[in-house]
Amino acid sequence: MINPAYKGKMVVVEGSYAVAHATKICRPNVISAYPITPQTHIVENLSQFMADGEVPNCEYINVESEFSAISALVGASAVGARTYSATTSQGLLLMHEVLFNASGMRLPIIMTVANRAVGAPINIWNDHQDSIAQRDTGWLQLYVEDVQEAADTLPQIYKIAEDSDIMLPGMVCMDGFILSHVYEPVVLLEQELTDNFLPPFHPENILDPEDPQTFGAFAAPDTYEEFRFLQEQAMQKALPKIESVAKEFEEIFGRFHGGLIDGYHLDDAEIIIMSMGSILGTVKDVVDQYRTRGEKVGVLKVRSFRPFPVEQIREAIKNAHAVVVLDKNISIGTNEGALFTETKSCLYNSKIRVPVVGYTVGHGGRDIRAESIAKIIEETKKVAKSGITVESQFLDLREELL
Repeated sequence: MINPAYKGKMVVVEGSYAVAHATKICRPNVISAYPITPQTHIVENLSQFMADGEVPNCEYINVESEFSAISALVGASAVGARTYSATTSQGLLLMHEVLFNASGMRLPIIMTVANRAVGAPINIWNDHQDSIAQRDTGWLQLYVEDVQEAADTLPQIYKIAEDSDIMLPGMVCMDGFILSHVYEPVVLLEQELTDNFLPPFHPENILDPEDPQTFGAFAAPDTYEEFRFLQEQAMQKALPKIESVAKEFEEIFGRFHGGLIDGYHLDDAEIIIMSMGSILGTVKDVVDQYRTRGEKVGVLKVRSFRPFPVEQIREAIKNAHAVVVLDKNISIGTNEGALFTETKSCLYNSKIRVPVVGYTVGHGGRDIRAESIAKIIEETKKVAKSGITVESQFLDLREELL
């Protein structure tokens, strides 16, 4: 949501440019990335900013792979640099080993993931399989709905990740092509306001020859478990921090995108549609049509997937007659998407008895049409009457290909 006073500052730019500009305004010290579609325009714009001298006190490291990119940032972050990368799909998968290292070493590296399907078969269009596959690496994951949010979330996630009580790396996940390549009106981040919001990075512990320390050393069974416990504790501390930072951002910039979650016509909703990312725009359009007919349908946007906001989701859905979860991913072997699984777990051992329906949608960039969303709502209304949770299913399968 944008304060009307800021609309006069809007410019029409590509989503990737808005993200690159936001990165520049956050004053990184080291950028390292390897180009891969649909992330390439982000790092191309950053390299141009570097060439034009617009990113002071920053080094841009050219590398030979995504594995090298994230490895370089581990070293840079360990000596106290504010770091940034961007990647997608197979590139993110190539980083997988080092993602664990970054989190385990408590290095607040930030990257934008331009979400894209993973192979095989080869597909360059959007779904969330790439970042969802990294959900257990110990990285914060915030999913954004539009370009404005993709840019505005960068200074927020830096402030969250670099908090001395958290010190975890983070991903801003934006839908590839749908958001990375679209041109739309946005308010670009302003340097003075951002400097007031995001303080310089001064970590308590760094690699320094004058004060020798060890990062990521060997841990025997009698110490290893405590490292994992402390990572989980940091994730839990991030829950209130995400909320407070979002509110502080709104106070300074006049824009609010939600904290952990956000609602749309949620207060009196009997049917709630939950999802993450750009699909929410289509869902809201359909919900508006239902609202004009007096039907109480609402939308629950999940912005933070890691850490997962269990209590906030419970509170948001407790009075609903039924909830439907739309996932742009599939956890093979469970026949359901990750958000659906997490939502069902929210209800376990609670007093909330709300039937939940799951759909996996939009794999490999397949269109999710308004009429399909309406069909899902109609099916969910039947579930609300029966009161029985329905297992997840694929949306609009082409029977002739099966």
